[in-house]
Amino acid sequence: MSYKEQYELSINNPTEFWGQQAERVEWFKKPETVLSQDDNGIDRWYAGGELNTAYLALDYHVEQGRGDQLALIYDSPVTDSKKTYTYSQLTDEVARFAGVLASQGVEKGDRVVVYMPMVPEAAIAMLACARLGAVHSVVFGGFAANELAVRIDDAAPKVIVSSSCGIEINRVIAYKPILDEAIEISTQKPSSCVILQREQQTCDLVEGRDVDWTEAMASAEPAACTPVQSTDPLYVLYTSGTTGKPKGVVRDNGGHAVAMKYSMELVYDMEIGDVFWAASDVGWVVGHSYIVYAPLLAGCTTVFYEGKPVRTPDAGAFWRVCEEYGVKGLFAAPTAFRAVRKEDPECSMAAKYDLSKLKTIFMAGERLDPPTYDWVSEHIQRPIVDHWWQTETGWAIAGNHMGLEPGEVKAGSVTRPSPGYNVQILDSKGSPVGANEQGSIAIKLPLPPGCLPTVWGDHDRFVNGYLGTYDGYYVTGDGGYLDDDNYLFVLGRTDDIINVAGHRLSTGEMEEVVAGHSAVAECAVIGQKSDLKGEEPLGLVLLKDGVDVDEEELKKELVQRVRSQIGAVASFKNAVVVQRLPKTRSGKILRKVLRNIANGEEYVAPSTIDDPACLAEIEETLNKKGK
Repeated sequence: MSYKEQYELSINNPTEFWGQQAERVEWFKKPETVLSQDDNGIDRWYAGGELNTAYLALDYHVEQGRGDQLALIYDSPVTDSKKTYTYSQLTDEVARFAGVLASQGVEKGDRVVVYMPMVPEAAIAMLACARLGAVHSVVFGGFAANELAVRIDDAAPKVIVSSSCGIEINRVIAYKPILDEAIEISTQKPSSCVILQREQQTCDLVEGRDVDWTEAMASAEPAACTPVQSTDPLYVLYTSGTTGKPKGVVRDNGGHAVAMKYSMELVYDMEIGDVFWAASDVGWVVGHSYIVYAPLLAGCTTVFYEGKPVRTPDAGAFWRVCEEYGVKGLFAAPTAFRAVRKEDPECSMAAKYDLSKLKTIFMAGERLDPPTYDWVSEHIQRPIVDHWWQTETGWAIAGNHMGLEPGEVKAGSVTRPSPGYNVQILDSKGSPVGANEQGSIAIKLPLPPGCLPTVWGDHDRFVNGYLGTYDGYYVTGDGGYLDDDNYLFVLGRTDDIINVAGHRLSTGEMEEVVAGHSAVAECAVIGQKSDLKGEEPLGLVLLKDGVDVDEEELKKELVQRVRSQIGAVASFKNAVVVQRLPKTRSGKILRKVLRNIANGEEYVAPSTIDDPACLAEIEETLNKKGK
């Protein structure tokens, strides 16, 4: 079927469409219903069906004769090491580690917290939980003890799986002291911890509680796959919030398996045996969906990369990996490519590598600004797919679907909604608006398979936070519009809209214009309080490496660019050059904190920040320049 046919069927008859997709999954027991409602009145997919996600990702492929195919490639420039696993080898490792967890008392429905760096054992631990029907909750490796503790308290794990250390470029981060402190301050104590000792820095084990990974594996009995209900949880993943109790997004087994398998073909055009690389971390949703589960469910080879786009060792890191492993699809956040562009403006490093097998580059996680899009497209000469999704949805709400006939590319647009997502733009009263009119991006229920059915331990929070704003809709929290061709333009979080003298303006649009200047590597535009106009935009600008400009002259040029491309109504008059922009570890600019700083307000450095010292630098720069 064409995109149009698939999309219309998915919206007009979701039961028929998703029933067809479910036929492509090997169920232990086929679902009794395709779409039904649970006791809370929430739409649920494939109730009554039984399956096991680890079986679908591993054992099934071995049974189909693909045991010798590469399943996972581990590449770690920070430790100068590499390792590969075939489907047979990975299945054996997962079965044995499931045996380790079982020996520690882990059973179906128990929670296991995984606090690991980007090592293959992180994926093995996740899949081992799935094999047992246990619920894993991965916490980004390196999170502070307090942040780990609140997640331990919320998930109440029976076991924690961790490592002696992680490595950030050339810095070793000791994980075990963080873990010990987190357990000390948490009220929910695990019965045991399984610790992977890394040679870069070993750790002491707590007698009677801690178990050595290697020793436990040596004596472990392989565990079989435990059948689970389609609606049983596979994992809980906490969204990064700046304050308050973390929000545990729940992912079920059945809808997730169907959605992951479908999306690998629909969005990424991946087939059995293709090499897919999502350059992210297992601590984030991209790592769950497209490093671990989706590639393996689809019979692909996934790349597990412990490194950065730059400085491990240089700005050619991405291109080296693509050549070495024959990567067909590369997925990374725009910030990764901006980092490469900053250090290698002419993209000269790419010319050193054979990228003939690289077919498509995918970007998500933040707004893809046209300058970054244009730079990658010009130098790599490959289709660039900007697609948009959330931790809550688990896969793309919208994108250019490479597995169907790709649509026309429109700069600034994430192209068309994915089949299953009935995307609507609503006004403040919850009524749909016309084409090209801005509003709140919402998804008309039912959500497609793979999306969250609740928040762990707090269903009221799920209803109030996502379903309570407009009746019959899931609210994404983002603003944007649909054009005449039903192309979606995401303009940023609804709180990234500023009000300048009564005009509601998107800071994302201004960022596109500012980032288009030849000297600018990256920027953030935020709203600053104004006695005259309520708010006025302030641009924080990061320059490309080696660029030498007069700051006042640059400011004049940026002001003129915004004036000519958006208009005087934007009232863009201030731009400040900074040395760094504060970001989360997943690469998102902390615009809310920047607004607090620019307005002289108190702020809390979020647990997800990559470098807290950056905030003091920004504050000092703005104070010095009188902003």
